[in-house]
Amino acid sequence: MTKRTSPREYRRGPVLLRGQQIPATTSDQRLLAPAEGAAWLHEDPWRVLRIQSEFVEGFGALAEIGAAVSVFGSARTGEGSADYELARAVGDGLVRAGYGVITGGGPGVMEGANRGASEAGGLSVGLGIELPFEQGMNPWVNLGVNFRYFFARKTMFVKYSEGFVVLPGGFGTLDELFEALTLVQTHKVTEFPIVLMRTSYWSGLVDWLRGTVAAGGMIAPADLDLLHLCDDPDEAVQIVVQRGEQLRAAASGLVDAPGTAQAAEEW
Repeated sequence: MTKRTSPREYRRGPVLLRGQQIPATTSDQRLLAPAEGAAWLHEDPWRVLRIQSEFVEGFGALAEIGAAVSVFGSARTGEGSADYELARAVGDGLVRAGYGVITGGGPGVMEGANRGASEAGGLSVGLGIELPFEQGMNPWVNLGVNFRYFFARKTMFVKYSEGFVVLPGGFGTLDELFEALTLVQTHKVTEFPIVLMRTSYWSGLVDWLRGTVAAGGMIAPADLDLLHLCDDPDEAVQIVVQRGEQLRAAASGLVDAPGTAQAAEEW
């Protein structure tokens, strides 16, 4: 008997597509493609309603998750690898410290962090995205939301996170890292901690930021203090916990904490 293989799946919002139903382009690509003529006058206003629905669904699903931390990292990291197990330990530690864990919901580092959170009995959130090579939500997610649009998904990462732990990754991870870093640096969000895990991977980037970007006056040297490098998952969790305690103390009026005066009404 021939074993039947699982067909490739593609999610477009709540819709599941397989085979010839899988589109050649994504919703983001169609939205951002240059328009010819005036067709966009009839198409784009309807897209606004779809975008609005993604925000409403995301806010509704995540509004009551409580304190949570986003963990970013590569989808290409194999199960059992050093980075996978590091993410798993981070997810476990965050849950034991009282936080939920939010990832992109995919494989690799994301799966490792979701797995650690789920195995520790905590909240394991996945924010999926429509991609041509979509691999679906990993099995360790216990609250998943799928998005068509990157910008709606990014809003959910930032709005519902009290910190960011970033493991080795590619362009997507770098995009998420610098998105969070820019929002914190410009005080568009509270000064939540940003932890870079595996020093050997990130030290070259940090050296370049210090020796070229900061030295050239493109950023202030103090901006680099927003990044915390470490290799120990317990240390990463402790950085998040300590910053959370500082922010709660500041909110109670007991101490001042940098970055808390801004962004209180940004959302």
